[in-house]
Amino acid sequence: MEYKIYLKMLPIPMKLSFLPSLTIVACCLFPAMANVHAESIGSVDTAFILIGPDHKVVVDAFDDPKVNGVTCYVSRAKTGGIKGGLGLAEDRAEASIACRQVGPITFAKPLKQQEEVFNQSISILFKKLRIVRMVDQKRNTLVYLTYSDKLVDGSPQNGVTAVPVERTMVIPVK
Repeated sequence: MEYKIYLKMLPIPMKLSFLPSLTIVACCLFPAMANVHAESIGSVDTAFILIGPDHKVVVDAFDDPKVNGVTCYVSRAKTGGIKGGLGLAEDRAEASIACRQVGPITFAKPLKQQEEVFNQSISILFKKLRIVRMVDQKRNTLVYLTYSDKLVDGSPQNGVTAVPVERTMVIPVK
């Protein structure tokens, strides 16, 4: 309580002065996820809900943070209604993924053999949609797997897609 009173007494510029520092700390603690975010492409309604937003299927895109020229598109169910509108609903654990080469493929540094490249919360408590990149060195291909997990149990439902890389360019692996 005293802390809140103290903040109320500070001028507004001083109240907000800690935000840049907090952002820098967050980027240092989570560097792999700092620039990775889903970009909404669109959605379609799947069920009419009288009160609150409708149930929908949403399509998001994200660029692989370590592989320039590859974008993944993920479709998933989004729960509507009052709980969905307030962000309290638990979305279904079903997702589909399609990754494509959208430009010249380049690698800034060697990749891990298997690495999570994206995750997104799909419920208020402990449920996440995850995307993992795997390198198939024999076929010179990047394989992307999507699945969801929970603190206690996950879902066996998953989706997989692959992006072949030209044979003239070897995928660098750590």
